[in-house]
Amino acid sequence: MKLRFNYRVYPNEKQKEKLAQTFGCARVVWNDSLALIKGLEKGEKWPSNGELQKIAITQAKQTEERCWLSDVSNIPLQQSVRDLGTALSSFFKSRKGERKGQRVGFPRFKKRHDNQSARFTRYGFSIRESGTLLLAKIGELKVQWSRPLPSEPSSVTVLRNKVGQYHVSFVVEVDIPFIPAEHEAVGVDLGIKTFAATIYSVSRL
Repeated sequence: MKLRFNYRVYPNEKQKEKLAQTFGCARVVWNDSLALIKGLEKGEKWPSNGELQKIAITQAKQTEERCWLSDVSNIPLQQSVRDLGTALSSFFKSRKGERKGQRVGFPRFKKRHDNQSARFTRYGFSIRESGTLLLAKIGELKVQWSRPLPSEPSSVTVLRNKVGQYHVSFVVEVDIPFIPAEHEAVGVDLGIKTFAATIYSVSRL
């Protein structure tokens, strides 16, 4: 089972500037990709994640309007496109009734005043022996380790909330053992003639 482990981090002023730049670039790539999809004609084939990355990142870097995308790590930019693909997939599955839980709406454009985030995969981060978190083109961040990680994380998302606090969220794989119930289950059946009757079951919870 995949779980998230969240911690506070404390970037210095220079790192805050780099994070703000990374957040902004990831947001722009998301918005450019979403605008491209929403601008397609009815019946026109949607581009794949790879095609979107080529247009919104690789080709965009070669333009004067988006050349500054090269100043940040490519990994959170690619993840931004993948996250959009996941959001679109969740929308259509929800629409068809193939997704459990609350219905999911169509992805929206991100705003600079909302909570900001950027996701790094294995090749974009590492945890140092000193306990700091190294992020590509950001540097080593001080982490407040409130509890140890149960396993090696597959990705980490850096977040900045509206009050200016920074957090990181690690995705880890955890094996949760099955623990059988120690006592028998007891059910209560409300009937019409009999007010209540207890039913004992030997099955385990």
